[in-house]
Amino acid sequence: MIKLEKLPYDYDALAPFISQKTVEFHYGKHQAGYVKTVCDLIDKTPMVDLDLENLIITAASDSVLTKLFNNAAQVWNHQFFWKSLTPIKENKTPSKELLSAIEQDFGSMQACLEKLVETGINQFGSGWVWLAKENGVLKIFSTPNAQTPITKYGTKPLLCLDVWEHAYYLDYQNNRKEFLTQIVNNLLNWEFASLNFQSV
Repeated sequence: MIKLEKLPYDYDALAPFISQKTVEFHYGKHQAGYVKTVCDLIDKTPMVDLDLENLIITAASDSVLTKLFNNAAQVWNHQFFWKSLTPIKENKTPSKELLSAIEQDFGSMQACLEKLVETGINQFGSGWVWLAKENGVLKIFSTPNAQTPITKYGTKPLLCLDVWEHAYYLDYQNNRKEFLTQIVNNLLNWEFASLNFQSV
């Protein structure tokens, strides 16, 4: 059974960078809507017993299941996005191992942060920005709409940023750059990224 996963913090915990109103709308309306659609689509089908990742992988390989893929992938992407953020100051430093990999593959931590922002700005329309380990190398890339790297063999996402307008419009209007800048400088959960890095 696919459920709306509880947020890892209170609705107001990401303020002032993401307001309580935005979190309530983003999580309580958009993400909850994707969960409801998935549950409706798989109800009374053999897929009802699949976990979310296997549901996404199954739907990704069948064009008849595009609507299911889009909604299920959005559920997963949102769950990963909320975990990629944190109000806890102690979680905002990468492990020594991850920091070493960042410096090796991007040149510096600052260069990594700047590339996250740049990639988000350059994503045309709605989508996601990912920091991931791919075949042993750290990469930053974007995916459009509901696309997710978990369907790509050899790619392990570490962090993600939501660049759909509903993620930032209430707080930043159409200023995606300012939204991304504030997020990467103040809210990224590097402890979460480090745990994902270690599990590769």
